Amino acid sequence: MTATQEQVMAALRTVIEPELNRDIVSLNMVRDLKVEGSTAYFTIVLTTPACPLKSVFIERCNAAVIGKVAGVERLEIAWDAQVPTDRRIQGSLNVPMRSIIAVSSGKGGVGKSTVATNLAVALAEAGARVGLIDADILNPNIPQMMGLGSGRPKVVNDKMKPIEAFGVQVMSTGFLTSPDKPMIMRGPMLHSAIRQFFTDVAWDRLDYMIVDLPPGTGDAPLSLAQSFPLAGAIIVTQPQQVAVADALRAAAMFDQLNVPVLGVVENMAGDFFGMGGGEQLAKERGVPFLGRVPLSANVREGGDYGRPVVIYDAGSAAGQAFADIARAVAARVSVVMMQNMDVIPINIIG
Repeated sequence: MTATQEQVMAALRTVIEPELNRDIVSLNMVRDLKVEGSTAYFTIVLTTPACPLKSVFIERCNAAVIGKVAGVERLEIAWDAQVPTDRRIQGSLNVPMRSIIAVSSGKGGVGKSTVATNLAVALAEAGARVGLIDADILNPNIPQMMGLGSGRPKVVNDKMKPIEAFGVQVMSTGFLTSPDKPMIMRGPMLHSAIRQFFTDVAWDRLDYMIVDLPPGTGDAPLSLAQSFPLAGAIIVTQPQQVAVADALRAAAMFDQLNVPVLGVVENMAGDFFGMGGGEQLAKERGVPFLGRVPLSANVREGGDYGRPVVIYDAGSAAGQAFADIARAVAARVSVVMMQNMDVIPINIIG
């Protein structure tokens, strides 16, 4: 007896996506289903290339179908990924990106740019198309951290081309001026510069745009949040209470701007600074704790010499922490985006 596609699809409706808490069929994640003999073939389209749940899907799909649908003895699952699109971007900006993520902190010196850099590189390593904007207009550090200190963007059709490193498209004022010359701007000029990084740069198609904001709650984060639809913000803090208090203000600012806080990252954790402050902040705000990065010389050296630790020392505790944080961020963005979009039911393909 050969099972029908409808029978297999019905069985797969009992498989729940663990983060979205909906079945994978109604989420349009099951594609190209066909049954040949005793084998069912189909593709699962994940909501992010960085998804760590493939083994969970394999286990749940087998449990739902094998022994439950007569005639099916084996599943052959292929994998694809499509990051959900923030439809507000399509309605307000003519830019080829699916989601915009702000990386913020309440105070300087907590390693926010280090987190933004390694997050962007880790997502690119997982197979995503990633952009990185250095929105710390007055004190740009991203070019050095990405090994692009001497980079200069080309202009094509009146738009600047972002410079690429480690699979990430990068734009910064650090590319536009000499390191020994200060950037002196008032608020309206900052606002204009941030807008131009979106509208006057020839970005290729992007799944994630990571925006490294200057510390605090001033002009840059306000301009970004008021000008562009953000999928959410990541709050970076050190473990000690003075840093956590400042990070709390940054989180409160995004609440007032109606920007979801995706979660908290605790950076530089260890004996010197202690640990636990970031986790406490996440608990107080009722948002996810995305991960803890240990205080480590290889992270500092990576930033100084343009070698992100998530690549150059991927097996270290810090490298693994950044990779885990990237997966957690991608999962959170998927949840936020899928909660705000219509899901089209799948058609069974013969």
